[in-house]
Amino acid sequence: MYCEKKKLKSGQVRWECMEDGPPNPATGKRKQIKRRAKTQREAKQRVQKAIQSLQDDGIDERLGARMLFEDAAKHWLSVYSMTGVKRNTVRIREKEIAILNRYIAKTPIGNVTPAMYQKILNDLSPSYARTTVQGVNTSAGMIFRQAMKDKIIKENPTEHVVVPKKRQTVEDIEIEEVMEKYLEHNELEEFLNAVRQYGLDLDIERFYLLAYSGMRSGEACALKWSDISFEDNTIRITKTLYNENNNMKKYEITPPKTKGSIRTIHMEPEIMNLLHLHKKRQMKIKLKVGHLLEDYHDADFVFCRENGYPFAPSNILKRMDRLLTKTSIDKHATPHIFRHTMISMMAEAKIDVATIMERVGHEDINTTMKIYTHVTNKMKEDASDKVRNLYGNALEKINLN
Repeated sequence: MYCEKKKLKSGQVRWECMEDGPPNPATGKRKQIKRRAKTQREAKQRVQKAIQSLQDDGIDERLGARMLFEDAAKHWLSVYSMTGVKRNTVRIREKEIAILNRYIAKTPIGNVTPAMYQKILNDLSPSYARTTVQGVNTSAGMIFRQAMKDKIIKENPTEHVVVPKKRQTVEDIEIEEVMEKYLEHNELEEFLNAVRQYGLDLDIERFYLLAYSGMRSGEACALKWSDISFEDNTIRITKTLYNENNNMKKYEITPPKTKGSIRTIHMEPEIMNLLHLHKKRQMKIKLKVGHLLEDYHDADFVFCRENGYPFAPSNILKRMDRLLTKTSIDKHATPHIFRHTMISMMAEAKIDVATIMERVGHEDINTTMKIYTHVTNKMKEDASDKVRNLYGNALEKINLN
C-alpha cells in the first residue's frame, strides 16, 4: 500500500492511501482504490475496508454513485436489444425509459432509493393507464437488475414496490364493457356490407380474411402465397410484419407475438376462393408491370402494391376508419376487434375454449374467457327469452291468488 500526504484546495492536509483492488470479473483488470483521512492509519483502514467490500460482493458503490441512470438505461437497452426481441418491443421499452428519464435521468443509479422510485410510480398513475405504468416498472426492474449484474449497485429499488391501481369510475367500467371488444352479428354484417359497397382495392379480401380467420393485421400483411394451401383450405401463420415509419421498403418480417401464435388455420371455402381470384389478378398485374419496374420487389406477398412491396398494418387501420364512417357502428373499432369477434362467433357455435385459443393464437386465457363467458351467458339469457316467447301464453295463465 502506498501512502502520502496531500494538500487539498481548501489548504487542509490529508493522508491519501492507495492499493490495487480485486480484479474486475468481466475484464480481469485491477482498479486502484484510493481513500483519504486525517491520519495515515485511518486512510489505510478505509482502503482495506473498501477492498474487503469489493472482495466480499464485488460491488463498486462509488461507480454506482457516479453512473447516471440514463447511462445505465442506455447500456441495458443495448444488451436487451441483442436478445432477439422484436423491434416493436424495443421501441416500447425506449418509450418507457423516456418516461423514467423525466424523473431520474441525471440521478446516479446508486442513489435511487425504493421511496424515490415508489414516488415516481405514484406520480405516473393518474396520467397513464395501469398497463403503461406496469410496463415502466418492468423496464426499470430490468435496468436495475443489469446494474446489479454489473456490480455497481447492491439492491434493486423496484423490488416490493406497489404499482398503484386506479379506482375505476362508472364511465371507465362502461367503456370497458366486454361488448365493446367485439362486433355483434348485425354490426359485422353492416361493416362487411360497407366493405362490399364502398371498399377500395383489396378491402374485400383483407377484411373478410380478418373477420373469418382471427389473425392479427400484422400477420395478414406478412402472409406469402407459400403460406396458403388451396388444396387443404388452410393458412399457415408463422410471422408478422412490422413497419415503424410506414416506409414501404423498410419493413421487417419477425416471428409472431408468441410461440402459440404459430398456427395453421382452416378457412371457409368462400374466403379461399376470394384469395384464389385475388392471386390470379395479382399474377396478371405482375406480368403486365413487373418487368417495367426497375425495383420490383418479388417477395411473394399476398397483399402487396403493384411494385411488390407489402402494405403496412397502418394501411388496414386507415381503410377501416374510412369504412366505419359509412356505418352506424359507434364502437372504437380497430382491426384487432375482428379477433375478438372471431372468439364470440366460435363461442356462439359452442366450440371449446382450447380450439378457440388455437385459432386466434392466444396463450393467455384471460381475454378469451372474458368474451367466451360473456357470449355464453348471453346465450343462456336469450334461451330463457325464447322459452318465454314460445310458451308465454301458459305462463300468463298462472294465477298466484
